Amino acid sequence: MNRKSKKSKKTSWFQRHILAIIIATASLLALIIYFATFCFQSHDGESKWVYVPVNATTESLHDSLKSSLGNSEANRIYALWRLMGGEIAIAHGAYKIDSGENAISIARRLSRGMQTPVKISFSNARTLNQLAEKVTARVECSDTEFLEACNTVLSDSGFKSAEFTAAFLPDTYEAYWTSTGIDIAKKLLRHRNNFWNEQRRNKAKALGLTPVEVASLAAIVEEESAKSDERPKIARLYLNRLEKGMPLQADPTVKFAVGDFGLRRITGKHLSVESPYNTYIHAGLTPGPIRIATAKTIDQVLDAPRHPYIYMCAKEDFSGYHNFAVNYAEHMSNARKYQAELNRRNIH
Repeated sequence: MNRKSKKSKKTSWFQRHILAIIIATASLLALIIYFATFCFQSHDGESKWVYVPVNATTESLHDSLKSSLGNSEANRIYALWRLMGGEIAIAHGAYKIDSGENAISIARRLSRGMQTPVKISFSNARTLNQLAEKVTARVECSDTEFLEACNTVLSDSGFKSAEFTAAFLPDTYEAYWTSTGIDIAKKLLRHRNNFWNEQRRNKAKALGLTPVEVASLAAIVEEESAKSDERPKIARLYLNRLEKGMPLQADPTVKFAVGDFGLRRITGKHLSVESPYNTYIHAGLTPGPIRIATAKTIDQVLDAPRHPYIYMCAKEDFSGYHNFAVNYAEHMSNARKYQAELNRRNIH
């Protein structure tokens, strides 16, 4: 074989190997690009929630991903989760998927159980049942579980059953979807206990009241008027009556006693209903709050400015405000104006 032929074969072998290396490198690069695209493709669009309930299976997790994110994105996340050794028990929870979050990040959160906190909030709740419905609306536990937890947590904290609604303050709280009834009850109670700091407790003591009693009075004040600017004046009126040993004679307590807050006119048959909540019959405060009072109203009771009024009656203009009086004769004059307007409007 001549030297030229040998050189040609050597060049051909070298070129084949170079070509093989280029093809292998290109294939590897393409694989890397594909894998990177597969892993790092981001969620596009509005935020979505993925829920993995306590009794979920790997299949139901996959279905939940599909339902929220669509097949293509769900398949990527599910495959990555499985590659990470994801366990369904750890994935149990709720996850908010925001726009721009990539598949590998979502899969990692699922594999580590890194849930997104949810907001639980409530306002305008009169009863413990209403509270339970509101605070469990965005978590996995049921209202029944929460109520059972209240029986345990609040009783252990010294609350009587009638006082349970004094253990909570309307607000927005952060929790996990997987929070138990015990978790939520303790969180809400902790917030209430932090609110009742030494300064507020001293103010209550100066009024001759306990925190629970202040909450009970604040509940009456809230039911008496939707006008926040009038509530401090109403609070002081009831404090005046308590100081004098007079019955509170608060209409909202009668409505609570008969179980009808929609009553527009209180009559003799309502006033005579036997109930520990009827402050026309029983002196002093109610056994517990007739609603869950806000922190603002509680502070309005604690800081109520002094005045001499001991009577009040809704204004005859139906503005939502009240006429106040220092004696019974003046009060009856105000009452007759209001009753005349009720008759004129044919309100029974």
